[in-house]
Amino acid sequence: MLAKRMYTNYILLGSQQDKMPQTPPLTGMFGSSGYNKNFFQTEEEEYGGLYYHDSNLASGSLEALIQHLVPTVAYYPDRTYIFTFLLSSRLFIHPYELMSKVCHLCMDHQRLSDPQADKVRVRKIAPKILQLLTEWTETFPYDFRDERVMRSLKELTHRLSTGDELYRKTAQQMTQALIRKLTALGQYEEALAKISSTVTDRLTVLKNKPQSIQRDVLTVCSDPFTLAQQLTHIELERLSYIGPEEFVQAFLQKDHLDNEKTCFSNHKKASNLEAYVEWFNRLSYLVASEICIPAKKKHRARVIEFFIDVARECFNIGNFNSLMAIISGMNMSPVSRLKKTWGKVKTAKFDILEHQMDPSSNFYNYRTALRGATQRSITAHSSREKIVIPFFSLFIKDIYFLNEGCANRLPNGHVNFEKFWELAKQVSEFMTWKKVECPFERDRKILQYLLTAPVFTDDALYLASYESEGPENNMEKDRWKSLRCVGGRVRAHASLFVRVCHHSLVTAIQQLVTDNSCVIIRTDVRQLI
Repeated sequence: MLAKRMYTNYILLGSQQDKMPQTPPLTGMFGSSGYNKNFFQTEEEEYGGLYYHDSNLASGSLEALIQHLVPTVAYYPDRTYIFTFLLSSRLFIHPYELMSKVCHLCMDHQRLSDPQADKVRVRKIAPKILQLLTEWTETFPYDFRDERVMRSLKELTHRLSTGDELYRKTAQQMTQALIRKLTALGQYEEALAKISSTVTDRLTVLKNKPQSIQRDVLTVCSDPFTLAQQLTHIELERLSYIGPEEFVQAFLQKDHLDNEKTCFSNHKKASNLEAYVEWFNRLSYLVASEICIPAKKKHRARVIEFFIDVARECFNIGNFNSLMAIISGMNMSPVSRLKKTWGKVKTAKFDILEHQMDPSSNFYNYRTALRGATQRSITAHSSREKIVIPFFSLFIKDIYFLNEGCANRLPNGHVNFEKFWELAKQVSEFMTWKKVECPFERDRKILQYLLTAPVFTDDALYLASYESEGPENNMEKDRWKSLRCVGGRVRAHASLFVRVCHHSLVTAIQQLVTDNSCVIIRTDVRQLI
């Protein structure tokens, strides 16, 4: 059942020695039932401002939902509810405001403002409140980058742990774990900035020494299995830093009903998600550049066959994002027009991969393969079998259409919680995927090349393509002439290298969905980003 009635009673904690309330893992808690379109045709049940349908929480006022989040002596919220509400609440209320309300309810309603007044009651409720705060800090740690949220957390945990060593220790462990996560995030953001700086430095070197562009991927790594493994390292690392709330915050500025509440100005609200989408874009352009750079047809064909083998190994690993990025790079017009080069390539394996990622029928073949990889992950006997890296742009698009297809609020002003059950179900699956640790050995040299090697601009790709195989029609001839007037010969002008620039994620998706329907994402990455 998608959402159990939220009146689960936990065993009361009668002493300091009792354990913290236990909740099952988030994985697998979301059932298969989805949004019930016939909901309003049947009778509703109302409990304290919350409306249920077939024992599933369907809607409620924001205040009632907030109260439903806070534990009592006899009640602890279901973990699916905690995750779903914390994920979706930011559409209606800032995290710091929510934390403030939670603290107020905990202290006033549960008489925690004066712990000496009812020590027995405090002993029963404190472990549950600490458990709620632990789940919040573990699942949505980035909320606590806001000093206002962190301040409220410290105030509440201080009240709970006053005079009790067990609660003080629990609160301390929770805070330390949170600080470690936030520190790791800061280091990751610094690493991304350093990578960007390194690329800029390499561009400067190339302008002074154009001959240095002769280095290519095959001189760095000639084994497709190893390269696929290093790509998987990058994918899993970038996935791991995406917070679940970023999927909601990426679309906040599009929300009209609650616009005043959702105008987050912090540019970091979806920065890790955007960095991951940018990685897909970079990999696609890197593949296209590596194919177009060689002057000899035989060498270009060899590079194409190499990347086909890399893509196939990505598929075997379960790394669908790198697989699609490689296919996208090969399908770029400057690459696909190289007919003489492709004539030297054994394309049977590539045809199979393209079939697997065929966008027809809403990517039916890919979705089937993804389900297979997910099932393999569930029953995995090794860390390698646990890897599932989805085609991320399609994953985002699915969430986008779920967000656009259903209203956040119902006509009576209630929060449409059935919509958010479905959203949480999709995001919780992602949460499982991103926790997998990469089992492959890291190769610093290969990783550095993949992350920092300069790539061609669109114009440079076309110019290199025309230099390799001359233009075939008047349109191509005109374009070639224009490009040569601007840049000369691409292999002699490193200034034609550039980091790929990006629009905001929301702008990219808006451009994407205006294509015509909710069915197809183009394999050409330039229409994604």
